[in-house]
Amino acid sequence: MKLAVDGMGGDNAPQAIVEGVMQALEDFTDIEILLYGRQEAMTPYLKEHPRLTVIHCEEVVEADDDPARAVRRKKDSSMARMLEAVADGTADACLSAGNTGALMAGGLFKVGRIEGVGRPALATTLPTIDGKGFLMLDLGANADAKPENLLQYAIMGDIYAKKVRGYAAPRVGLLNIGTEEKKGNELTKASFDLLKEANMNFEGNVEARELLNGVADVVVTDGFTGNMVLKTIEGTAGTLFAMLKGAFTSSTKAKIGAVLAKNGLKDLKTKMDYTEYGGAALFGLKAPVIKAHGSSNARAIYSAIKQARTMVEHDVCATIQATITVE
Repeated sequence: MKLAVDGMGGDNAPQAIVEGVMQALEDFTDIEILLYGRQEAMTPYLKEHPRLTVIHCEEVVEADDDPARAVRRKKDSSMARMLEAVADGTADACLSAGNTGALMAGGLFKVGRIEGVGRPALATTLPTIDGKGFLMLDLGANADAKPENLLQYAIMGDIYAKKVRGYAAPRVGLLNIGTEEKKGNELTKASFDLLKEANMNFEGNVEARELLNGVADVVVTDGFTGNMVLKTIEGTAGTLFAMLKGAFTSSTKAKIGAVLAKNGLKDLKTKMDYTEYGGAALFGLKAPVIKAHGSSNARAIYSAIKQARTMVEHDVCATIQATITVE
């Protein structure tokens, strides 16, 4: 399979991107990678490889570019040409750590939406205490949603959890302010009724405080709420680790305690490490489009490539298309 990668997207590009690509090529012998970006910027980190093709692009979509305008006007950017490779069938999937809005707009306009999907959703795997993680969507592709959109999010999430994450019957939950069936606003109440009748393992309403305890394998919500929950989790995790670091360096006794707790802290950090889960997939498009975290290091890029590879291998987009059509 061929995967297209934006070599210039993200805070640590191009070094982290190229290093992640090179590692993925070594570990996955069934992939070819088309790497788009400025040749002179990527060359210091590149190694020759028979399954790597580097395509020079003059332009770069910057983090502060207007999304729609960037996609339209920067036609020779690494992101635009990467998306075009998927659109014309040159590549089977693509990924970028660059401008999220531009990638979503470009994915929608260039790759195209699956027929029958009302609105695409941004989905990613978030950590849980047991280390298994859970898939959450929508994380911001659409601020507003209708009950039928949340039903489709659940269907797409259910398929991904089965195909990519290996669950036979993933537990699907609806994010709400309480677990009772009649809780919530008009959107969640109507969505509950649709999900209850759907052909999936619907667990009912789930509360935000239980997410990291692994209360469900797939959690659906509107993009406005999902984005706030995502950023709250990221901010809380960062603050917690900063507080722990401060506590363990506050005195000689604390430093001794830190040495004794080193393995436990390392295990905790691994469980909360986003680099192991890949990127956020834009569900509802005709081919996999993966958004890696803007601060991705080489390991995170490697994981995002692994995620794209698995989605292609298990034909996730075609399964979504067939299932949505039947529904």
